Amino acid sequence: MSEPDLFDRDFIAAKLARLPVPEDDFVTALIWSDLAERIDAVTRTFEKALLITPLPNHGQDVLKTPTQDIAFTRFVTLDGKDRTGELAELPDDFDLVVSLHDLAVTNDVPGFLQSLRSRLRPDGLLLAAFVGGYSLTELRQAWLEADSERFGGAALRIVPMVELADASALLQAGRFGLPIADLETHTIRYADPLALMRDIKTLGGSNPLRGTTPGLITPNHLARAISAYSSRFSDPDGRFRATLEIVWLSAWKPHESQQKPLKPGSAELSLAKVLKDKS
Repeated sequence: MSEPDLFDRDFIAAKLARLPVPEDDFVTALIWSDLAERIDAVTRTFEKALLITPLPNHGQDVLKTPTQDIAFTRFVTLDGKDRTGELAELPDDFDLVVSLHDLAVTNDVPGFLQSLRSRLRPDGLLLAAFVGGYSLTELRQAWLEADSERFGGAALRIVPMVELADASALLQAGRFGLPIADLETHTIRYADPLALMRDIKTLGGSNPLRGTTPGLITPNHLARAISAYSSRFSDPDGRFRATLEIVWLSAWKPHESQQKPLKPGSAELSLAKVLKDKS
């Protein structure tokens, strides 16, 4: 059974190709900084690393950490077309695979994770990061209020987000070893809601779903959304807050040297006995 074709990745690629490269891609900068800290916490040297991103300007060719410099082989999945099928042609002996942003706009997430896993050698590490969770919840609520007044219901304006529990389940289903999913939450502040909307458009976060037609945004409709945002999510100093949650996935390709959970019933001391002794 094929996965639903939700995201129009050709449309995303064409739209992003027309947009100017953002001078300050603060989201990728946050992820890149966090990536350095996470890799530095792993007591291992990575000699062959793969970086997978949807756009050429996401990330760098070399990641500098306090303990090592990691040079990446770069693979761009949306460089003019959907190239995720070409992942199978890459070597399968990387000891580190890093995916930035791509899982947020991938139709077949389980299949994509399987492709990443297949590029790793045994005991190789996967690190993936993307904007998800309850990111931009303030903007969603403001547009919901404006769209409800105009259309009588919600219109899709922003990329649907993968939540943490779903991301963790995907890792487990992908037969990874030692899977971990966690969130980094940031509060971003803007001078006005319109500046936030411009950033989302420039970074490719506006609605990329296939076959959706939310309708043209009139000046009055936009003003209603800005008014809803301003009345609910402004701070005392006059600036406006927005939530950004970055989902991180960490997992290893299975290897016999990795720790394994105990088999059910193999514990030497039962919980029932401990509770009885405490009573």
